Amino acid sequence: MITQIPNPQFFKQKALQWASTFDAVCYLDSNNFPDRYSKFDALIATGAKSSLTANTENAFEQLANFRSENPGWITGFFGYDLKNEVENLTSSNPDELNFPDLYFFAPKHIILLKGNQIEIISEDEQFVLDAIQNHPPHQTTKSSSINIQSRFSKAEYLDVANKIKEHISRGDIYVTNFCQEFFAKNAVINPLGIFLKLNTISPNPFAGFFKWGNNYILSASPERFLAKRDEKLISQPIKGTAKRGKTTEEDEIIKQQLRNHTKELQENVMIVDLVRNDLTRSAKQGTVKAEELFEIRSFNQLHQMISTVVCEIDDNLTSIDTIRNTFPMGSMTGAPKISAMRLMEELERSKRGIYSGAMGYFSPDDDFDFNVVIRTILYNAANKYLSFQVGSAITYHADAEQEYEECLLKAKAILQVLGQQIV
Repeated sequence: MITQIPNPQFFKQKALQWASTFDAVCYLDSNNFPDRYSKFDALIATGAKSSLTANTENAFEQLANFRSENPGWITGFFGYDLKNEVENLTSSNPDELNFPDLYFFAPKHIILLKGNQIEIISEDEQFVLDAIQNHPPHQTTKSSSINIQSRFSKAEYLDVANKIKEHISRGDIYVTNFCQEFFAKNAVINPLGIFLKLNTISPNPFAGFFKWGNNYILSASPERFLAKRDEKLISQPIKGTAKRGKTTEEDEIIKQQLRNHTKELQENVMIVDLVRNDLTRSAKQGTVKAEELFEIRSFNQLHQMISTVVCEIDDNLTSIDTIRNTFPMGSMTGAPKISAMRLMEELERSKRGIYSGAMGYFSPDDDFDFNVVIRTILYNAANKYLSFQVGSAITYHADAEQEYEECLLKAKAILQVLGQQIV
């Protein structure tokens, strides 16, 4: 069923409210950011006809089998610690979320929005449309008092960041993404209400609300990990961050400073090289290229430097092969990739889990699109554990104090939504 709607924003919110009553939900929202590679403005998938839960060992193989059994739409996520399946790595840091490394479901109902047009794909499409239109408004329930704690004090963070710089000076690595977890125990929140608030305060092009059972991903991600369009792969790593100015004039000065900042340019180009190298594992020879370098995009809380790397896919590979060949994304690891991931396992104090992973979809034509799970709240309602992580790139020229401030800048919208402040 394809139909026109007068108010896409209102319909989108009503549809999400209806969908969130199901046990399995995936909502992806571009928030009207222009993107030549997007198939739609928003996707809502809900109700699981079948699902796959897998952990590191043979998760990609299980997904390949699940995909062959469900060739239509499927939505889900890849946890960062699938790196242990892709490479000879391990994870032993604490994990209180207890999410799986991989989860996908084949939805009973799909709703696609593009402009003023909606497409409903379901066995009973009229029922879905009527259910959305008649769904009662979302009742905002107040969250309990939340006590946010950090795995690192500021002094501890600075000490580790400087230790990383010593590793860089010794030539162990060139650049890495060092992440820290903020968390709350005994947290009782309204996940949908928190997501709607987060998506209002910090609307980003790869935002998403994901629910399975009592587990939630509330994402305001600005970054695409990997997309497939016909025979083309697209990766758009973000490296380079600056705060927003208080005036238009100040904003333009800050953007220009970011565009010419040696350290930010250095970290971006190193990750672009890493992504190019990753894509060669899935590419036809000679087709890997950087379509865009050092593009500055502005979001509500900050400016980001984004590059676009593309290739043509080797005819002998499946879509899942191409994801495995590039996972985890270079922007969240470092270079050399394996050395950086191994060092971060030693120095970080939490298992990353879904943070630094990817969330998205496969479509019936075998295209796919996955974000990078950053700027994201993760919540296990069963054990009342709430978590979000932030990271920044440490290079030879990095200033530990500035990197700590960058982490807080990236956490700003989440802290605002949760009514918290970290000093």
